[in-house]
Amino acid sequence: MAAPPITMRAGGVRIGLGRSPHRGHALPHPELSMIDHRQLIFCMLCSTNAAAQTPSFRSAPLAPMDIPMLPSGNFMEPRSDHFHSGVDLKTNGAEGIPVRAVADGHVSRIRVSPWGYGLALYIDHPEGLTTVYGHLRAFAPEIAEQVLEAQYSAQNQTVDLTPAAGSLPVKAGEVVAWSGNTGGSSAPHLHYEVRRSKDQHALDPETLGLEMADSRPPVIRGLRIYPTAPQSRCQPYPGTAKGFATDANGDGYGLQPGVVPAVFGPVGIAVHAVDFYDGTSNTCGVRKIAVLIDEKPHFEVHLNEVDFDKQRYVNAHMDHALFRQSDMHYHRCYRQPNDRSDLYSADGGGAGTFTPIPGQLYKVRIVVTDANDNRSELTFQLRGATVAEAVLWEGRPDSVNTFRWDRDNLLARPDFRFSFPANALYDDEPIRFDSLPGKSAALGPEYRVLSDAVPLHLPAEVSIRMASLAPALQSKAVVVKRDGKGRTAPIGGTWKDGWVTARTKAFGTFMTRVDTVPPTLTPLDIRTSMAGRASFRLKVQDDLTGLDKWSATLDGKWILLSYEPKTKILTHTFDKFSEGKGKRSLVVEVTDERGNRKSASYTFER
Repeated sequence: MAAPPITMRAGGVRIGLGRSPHRGHALPHPELSMIDHRQLIFCMLCSTNAAAQTPSFRSAPLAPMDIPMLPSGNFMEPRSDHFHSGVDLKTNGAEGIPVRAVADGHVSRIRVSPWGYGLALYIDHPEGLTTVYGHLRAFAPEIAEQVLEAQYSAQNQTVDLTPAAGSLPVKAGEVVAWSGNTGGSSAPHLHYEVRRSKDQHALDPETLGLEMADSRPPVIRGLRIYPTAPQSRCQPYPGTAKGFATDANGDGYGLQPGVVPAVFGPVGIAVHAVDFYDGTSNTCGVRKIAVLIDEKPHFEVHLNEVDFDKQRYVNAHMDHALFRQSDMHYHRCYRQPNDRSDLYSADGGGAGTFTPIPGQLYKVRIVVTDANDNRSELTFQLRGATVAEAVLWEGRPDSVNTFRWDRDNLLARPDFRFSFPANALYDDEPIRFDSLPGKSAALGPEYRVLSDAVPLHLPAEVSIRMASLAPALQSKAVVVKRDGKGRTAPIGGTWKDGWVTARTKAFGTFMTRVDTVPPTLTPLDIRTSMAGRASFRLKVQDDLTGLDKWSATLDGKWILLSYEPKTKILTHTFDKFSEGKGKRSLVVEVTDERGNRKSASYTFER
């Protein structure tokens, strides 16, 4: 019988692969040797019993692990530049917890990368849903063997496989992987998603069978009122947002006693709201926010579906500055001019701003709901300020230069240029620019454009003049960005006609550097005799631009070398392609982003 094909994407290459001839007695993944085989046998028995039930996904999906479902992060919780597209499930601080298919289906995608979800598995289910399991430590043996074949075929750690439909079937409860800490994970956990297969939009797993104990209502920690027009005022802060503390009372939440905000002109409201689940202290996100003015529906926020093409609009929805600097979850209950997300519904289809009548008093009620329909309410009064009051609250001068959200923008100086296209901002921003002396004359000046508290939806281009740079160093020049917390990171750069140009996704402070130093390699456990050892590791470090490429050969043949960015460790686990006895010759080569290369050779007995 012909082997069903697997399509592989790696480094731009597409390769067709057949099913391994070892089906039914697949070689175990090398990492499985680190997992207790008694646990594996137990899980197989559990899987057999669970699979016999063959539950429908929508009616009774299984849990993805046989441990309590405790979230460290929930669906649509705001994150840096995106909403969380799944649920992060705790694994008791450990790796190697068996992960099982929640319902019948087939493996539709297998991805391995040092970044993002790390080792990730996608399973399509007949009901039109796809489940995703991320940050895995290892795949089940049959899947792991297909991955290993693909990696050696592509000579790349990173592979993206799309098995033919039905070629890798799974049953409900079948162990498909083991939990881990790979990719962009900061601690061991399982990232679990449910997507609608036809458009790959992420849906709330809690509405699709995932049960997590939650009897606690959301917590409302603050209120902010934002002027949304040049003439808008919020007593007594012209042109800027005004924050108000909240107090819990017997009926919910209110402002502090005697506080009645006075506003003039159109304003928007934001509420700082978070949620908690039973059995965990992790801060999670809410699901719905409704604003009522004098008990009439005014605006609603619905956080129930993730469109990956619109993820970056989280920076428009949240107060980006407060979220980035202080981890405050201020949800805007109005739409900024360039917020094109699908999160909102408004009375009359408007943007959700509110213009009070001068002298009139309004009752505002904000209802916050979590994923399990627990609710909290904030109720307060709002007064329309009079014209006479507003005149006393001076606003911003009209002469301030402004970046416009709906136009192309260019900031040009003799030695510095910063440009970005229309729709890169969510609203207009006053221009704030400084030229600062560098740490030394040789390094040149630094240039500050706004701050990273102001979000960018589309990338900007930054150019810094380096006309006197020697030809031999031009390819080594790089632009470096420093954020508001003093952290620096290279953002690349191309030298042309005396300028170094790079793209950036954030405002901040920019400067140039020259990187001529190659990475360093330190063997951690390579010995003269490697007999009986399952793997070896090397530490790789680079002083500026970071690791870009890595490879290894053993006796002149390419072998898989896996990079873990969190630890900066390269690992090879001996496999069927690299196993062999006798004297072995290993060559490892690493290259940083500016092309500086380091090669090291080692000899050992195996």
